[in-house]
Amino acid sequence: MIPSRRGGLRVPARESRGLVATRERSYTIRHEPRWHAVLAVAAALLLYITLPPRLTIGPVWVAPLLVLLVLVPLFYLAPRRAADNRRIRILGLLSIAIVNFFNIASIVLLIAAFFHPAKARTFDSALVLLRIGGQIWLTNVLVFGLWFWELDGGGPAIRERDAAAHGSHKPDFLFPQMSFSETTCSSAYDPHWTPAFFDYLYLAFTNATAFSPADALPLSRRAKTAMMIEAMVSFATIAIVLSRSVSLIG
Repeated sequence: MIPSRRGGLRVPARESRGLVATRERSYTIRHEPRWHAVLAVAAALLLYITLPPRLTIGPVWVAPLLVLLVLVPLFYLAPRRAADNRRIRILGLLSIAIVNFFNIASIVLLIAAFFHPAKARTFDSALVLLRIGGQIWLTNVLVFGLWFWELDGGGPAIRERDAAAHGSHKPDFLFPQMSFSETTCSSAYDPHWTPAFFDYLYLAFTNATAFSPADALPLSRRAKTAMMIEAMVSFATIAIVLSRSVSLIG
């Protein structure tokens, strides 16, 4: 140890490099699994196929079939996100885009049905309409939870690799836990903390209910765009369903 000019002891360069190397080696990449995202996609598909036929495009099995054609090879080739490459990432984004497309189509069909008296008779019950609106709204939350999970920092695999190499990742969303450093972080939080799927699902839920971020702030333009689209879809669903339900009750 070498005395420093300001008093105390200064760690020699070789020892300091050793400490840094030890600290980096102590970080273990979590290799976040894909099953929770698969469950979210499956739940979204279940909500979709149980909608009335007038709110689905073509046969009800089209959406599940398209998603399965993507998910089965994806889950087989890369069950854990550490195995990601560009092609596998594109497949993951494609599966989310398919579910998102069919959910938005259901909203459009629901709005269009209100302008046709014959079709509107399908939704002549406030309880039925509220159930349908709840299914579409919850699907929207699941889908954008998946979008946020895949888009932030280039995806789960890249986030973990950056955290292991640099101690943090380049975020699209700023979570409260990311503001802690090694010196200010309490024992309850890891200074190398990275968000998991549930964190993005919570972000999607709060954005769909409050139409604004709760704890996590969007930093990039693509994050802001995704949150804006989710809020618009959520607002349209809630406004249309509630207004129509009130008129039916009255």
